Amino acid sequence: MTGAYQQVIEVPLPRDCAVADVYPSVNLADAFSVALPPQASDDAETLARYIFSHQPAWIPALTRMRDAMVAGFGLKTTGQLQKQQPGERVAFFKVYSRTPREIVLGEDDAHLDFRLSVRVVGEGDRRLVLSTVVHCHNLLGRSYLRLIAPFHRLVVKASLEGAARAGWV
Repeated sequence: MTGAYQQVIEVPLPRDCAVADVYPSVNLADAFSVALPPQASDDAETLARYIFSHQPAWIPALTRMRDAMVAGFGLKTTGQLQKQQPGERVAFFKVYSRTPREIVLGEDDAHLDFRLSVRVVGEGDRRLVLSTVVHCHNLLGRSYLRLIAPFHRLVVKASLEGAARAGWV
């Protein structure tokens, strides 16, 4: 991968992002950052929509596999999620809050709740930071998280890299 705007790095969960203290305890917390070029939008929702529309082809395929595997356990599939409140969703994620420079997405389910923040930070040298926090409710949630956590990190990095390669919006 070449170019200053394509390097995605893992960073500590920002303490001042909207998801940092959303749960009393977390089972997963991570954040990834990528530089934004000067011409890129400052609008977090616009950038979030762009990220999810420029993912590598293997991510939707992986999501379909996930849906097929979890449906038998009574967990929500992406198709079920997309049918709920379509105006209040980015991709299949529910919108929980938005400001011009940060949007909080996520979902609550019987096994776990999660939130992700897509946030623009800085003024001159701006960065986009995608932060995720997960709170598990039970053994199913903890087991599920253990299985998907490595994929989650790959998906987040690849999604940010895909948007960077496409040139941002």
